[in-house]
Amino acid sequence: MPRTISALVRNEPGVLAEMSEAIRKYNVNIKSISAGETENPDISRLTIGLVGQDEDIRKITEDIAEMDVIIQVDDLARKEFVDRELVLIKVAMEPAVTPQIMQIFEVFRANVVGMGQETITVEMSGDREKIDGLINMLKPHGIKSMCRSGMIALKRGDD
Repeated sequence: MPRTISALVRNEPGVLAEMSEAIRKYNVNIKSISAGETENPDISRLTIGLVGQDEDIRKITEDIAEMDVIIQVDDLARKEFVDRELVLIKVAMEPAVTPQIMQIFEVFRANVVGMGQETITVEMSGDREKIDGLINMLKPHGIKSMCRSGMIALKRGDD
């Protein structure tokens, strides 16, 4: 079952490695991981998408919460949250289907960021379902390369 952990951490070397080791102990797969500074440059937020058993995720969250570098950790599985992901996709571009591809971009509000002789590159941000939808629509046209940023997430409301 997919789960999302959000952690505020001290912006120090080795934090990500330490957290990864805690996750590895439980043989849980990291589906995505994103890290970046918050409004305070001394603090970073890590958003980790995990696939594993509920009990293992609970233990991981407890282990992470005990680390010295952790300020706060939340398992967002049972809380409402807003999430976004960025994707860059390079698609094969053949003149006969270019209008069709452009229509897909328009429907998904994807922005063209580069064009070559044989490919077109777009960017889009959205939740996982929207990103997956764009990818599924473009697969038949030939995705040449792709990069996903990994999910970032914040709890909804005033928490």
